[in-house]
Amino acid sequence: MSTTKKIAGVALAAALGVTTLSACGGGDTKDKPAGASDGPKSKTVTLVSHDSFNVTDSVLKEFEQQSGYTVKVLKSGDAGAALNQEILTKGSPRGDVFFGVDNTLLSRALDNGIFTPYEAKGLAEVKPEYVLDKEHRVTPIDSGDICVNYDKAYFAEKKIAPPQTLDDLTKPEYKNLLVVENAATSSPGLGFLLASVGKYGEDGWKDYWSKLKANGVEVVDGWEQAYNERFSGSAGGKKAKGDRPLVVSYASSPPVEVLYGEPQPAEAPTGVSTGTCFRQIEFAGLLKGAKNEEGGKALVDFLVSKKFQEDMPLQMFVNPVTKDAALPELFTKHGVVVEKPENVAPETIAKNREQWVKAWTALVVK
Repeated sequence: MSTTKKIAGVALAAALGVTTLSACGGGDTKDKPAGASDGPKSKTVTLVSHDSFNVTDSVLKEFEQQSGYTVKVLKSGDAGAALNQEILTKGSPRGDVFFGVDNTLLSRALDNGIFTPYEAKGLAEVKPEYVLDKEHRVTPIDSGDICVNYDKAYFAEKKIAPPQTLDDLTKPEYKNLLVVENAATSSPGLGFLLASVGKYGEDGWKDYWSKLKANGVEVVDGWEQAYNERFSGSAGGKKAKGDRPLVVSYASSPPVEVLYGEPQPAEAPTGVSTGTCFRQIEFAGLLKGAKNEEGGKALVDFLVSKKFQEDMPLQMFVNPVTKDAALPELFTKHGVVVEKPENVAPETIAKNREQWVKAWTALVVK
């Protein structure tokens, strides 16, 4: 999900800065820099993250009471910005654990050597397809799918079947209906570009985007503008009089529309085109040079625990990666299961990401 993610940014973008999530244990760290040690037995452990990290207070407090650590969260913008800062401070990190690097940026993080290998307790419960680093420098925490969402009311009124595949989006009946985010400035925008690479290959994705452009695709800077201003199916888009019934968003967006609907609808007003998706996987890692390495290990263990994994969906609107974690009813009733999302290997993304984005920009934006 950097997601940008990030998938969590669907509903819960938090304020930039350091957030103390509770005050159990430890000494006064008010005047100390993030990640600074209270001494050889520091009871404060610092998590560096993108802005969308969230956890239920009671769930976090239970971890703190059991472990004896106080958790502080340093929120550092979107996933790319947060990762850049950790690369710049390599060896002298701002915290103990980094959460939020996804498979679109994973190779960059690993190549820069910012993590210390650690095999988390509970890793055996993580579904093997999510374990992309066999050296355990990072641990999978969540997954989510970037997909085209559609406005159910629009297509019912027009008596047109909603598109279901990437190919469908190039058809005449969907001309001037799709809004996407800029791949150079947006995590879902990049994910959707990667979906086209996964589907059509390195030799075919440009031709696909030429067809989309000819079919009237609209490009905006980011998810907020696309989903809450231009998309006609979201609560925000309705207020803004958005006129695009197709948008690149997340497979978890329909449950969010239900949860925050006023009044809460019995059925999600939006649907997901399941043949248009790219799967994001988010990871956490123990930062090299962490002041509180033991606390960092305990925190990584907590992030893959059943308690945290089952708390995530309604806090960050992402899916758990462990085998034993159950999804809430809101997800099972109003969400969709994406059986065959597009994927691109992290090393392939790392090798080609910049040139793909430049080529996409030249083709679609300029």
